[in-house]
Amino acid sequence: MLKNTNIRARARALTKTQKLTTAGVAAFGCCAMVLSAAPSQAQTPAHQAPASAARAHKAVQHEVQQSVTKASGSNLDSWIRQSLAIMKQNGIPGSYSGIYRNVMRESSGNPMAINKWDVNAINGIPSKGLLQVIDPTFRAYHVPGT
Repeated sequence: MLKNTNIRARARALTKTQKLTTAGVAAFGCCAMVLSAAPSQAQTPAHQAPASAARAHKAVQHEVQQSVTKASGSNLDSWIRQSLAIMKQNGIPGSYSGIYRNVMRESSGNPMAINKWDVNAINGIPSKGLLQVIDPTFRAYHVPGT
């Protein structure tokens, strides 16, 4: 008769897998946020800051809209590939098809997606981005340097 130790060992392994998966999700979310961020006002001369920021924001919105209309296109593809490279460097398992499937399920490929209706949003921490991650989860599991 098998003892409960096998069940506990499998539960621990699942927990480790869940942690690694969450770290991978956070790494991917960070890549998507970094790649879609507009330059800050600190990067422009003071007299040009408002106009430059507005133009940059508009350009980012246009780029995001293009990537949303062709979610399987080059932007999403490059974000997934960059995330897989970072995950591989940090020993985090993952596959292109797995990340793609999660992105399409969570945000339909829209990096600007924000969930404003669930319990997290009601509590002031909406899930957002390609993989709909909340800030506390990202901070807890992101890959250092991302």
